[in-house]
Amino acid sequence: MNRHTPVTFSDKFAKKVTRLLRWCADTFFAKRYGHRAIVLETVAAVPGMVSGVFMHFKSLRSMQMGYGSKLREMLAEAENERMHLMTFINIAKPSTFERFLVIFVQGIFFNLYFIMYLISPRTCHRIVGYFEEQAIISYTEYLDEIDCGNIENTPAPKIAIDYWNLSKFAKLRDVIIAVRDDEMGHRDVNHEFVSILDNEVPNKNLIRTKELKSKK
Repeated sequence: MNRHTPVTFSDKFAKKVTRLLRWCADTFFAKRYGHRAIVLETVAAVPGMVSGVFMHFKSLRSMQMGYGSKLREMLAEAENERMHLMTFINIAKPSTFERFLVIFVQGIFFNLYFIMYLISPRTCHRIVGYFEEQAIISYTEYLDEIDCGNIENTPAPKIAIDYWNLSKFAKLRDVIIAVRDDEMGHRDVNHEFVSILDNEVPNKNLIRTKELKSKK
């Protein structure tokens, strides 16, 4: 699945929110991609957990097992994004201010996303889909900077080697490719989830949880 074109009002609202976040990232971090990744992955780790919580309680209320696979998908996504954050903390070495910014941004985004999910889960999943599209663009630009020699292709941190089962000789470029592949999976899952909510595809189509490279 490639980039999604907004159709409904919900889609267009989600796109505008994503563009705002992209503008903020471009304004504050420009081409400091490692530091940009730290803040963005902090935000990216929120939606899967919030979605998982809502699905968990919906399953309890309805006393149905049907939410299990979707719940696991969302929690796996949240964990994957958390590991992206842990990886980039080792790569970019955030300053005290950036660590404070992470806490601040996460606190605001969590509460806004939680309220929004109460109102429109569809819009929330579309936002994540668009958010991941932008993440893919950013990581592709990150790779270009490495290939051009503008960013040093340093050795991959151990946490990344262990998580993605990379070679012990892996470099930063290998890590970025692994992270970008993960984001492609999250993009597709969230856009597909919206299609399920719109009854455009059967529920069973989402039950294809991507085998994250962390699994051994």
